[in-house]
Amino acid sequence: MSNQEREPMFSAKNFKYFTAPLADNNPITVQVLGICSALAVTVKLKPAIVMALSVTIVVAVSNVVIAAMRKYIPDRIRIIVQLVVAATMVILVDQFLKAYVFDVSKQLSVFVGLIITNCILMGRLEAFAMANKPWPSFIDGLGNGAGYGIILIIVAFIRELFGSGTIYGYPVMEKIGIYTTGYENNGMIILPPMALILVGLIIWVHRSRNKSLIEK
Repeated sequence: MSNQEREPMFSAKNFKYFTAPLADNNPITVQVLGICSALAVTVKLKPAIVMALSVTIVVAVSNVVIAAMRKYIPDRIRIIVQLVVAATMVILVDQFLKAYVFDVSKQLSVFVGLIITNCILMGRLEAFAMANKPWPSFIDGLGNGAGYGIILIIVAFIRELFGSGTIYGYPVMEKIGIYTTGYENNGMIILPPMALILVGLIIWVHRSRNKSLIEK
């Protein structure tokens, strides 16, 4: 293929691969994937951000590796190869977190390891990376990771602010003097059922504002 026929790296098509998962094809609010970790790691903002970055890195890099190998992977063992690549990336990310942000790693517990079973990761490897070149696959991985991360951060922001009175550990409610009015932190919002309710509300708001998604 000549240079003139090559698709630009930052073409409109590649740009859409990144932007679509942020809204119209969001992995959580539209595809309803990755819900378990979204509920489990959103009590505080810091672990939610770390989890979002971890998933983004794993999906993006795994996508690139599988896309680069796709022509050489026998069809009958493609899922096994995908799992091996995903597991390798998850182990590397997990070890990095334990080495540099051990406190957050402890808060995330087993959920970093469980990224390997995340439907978003396996879905992108099978549906996109196996059929596309490395660069579009990398963009797709970044977009889906970012779309997943946005929802985690929104939920964690609400739960930490109203459940603990802090944002990223900073005592916001105390600083603005809200407690002097008789306000108390809502302990119920940091319980797992409230995370599910918040995600459900975000899905409802998202779909109500995007009528085209109602039929999906």
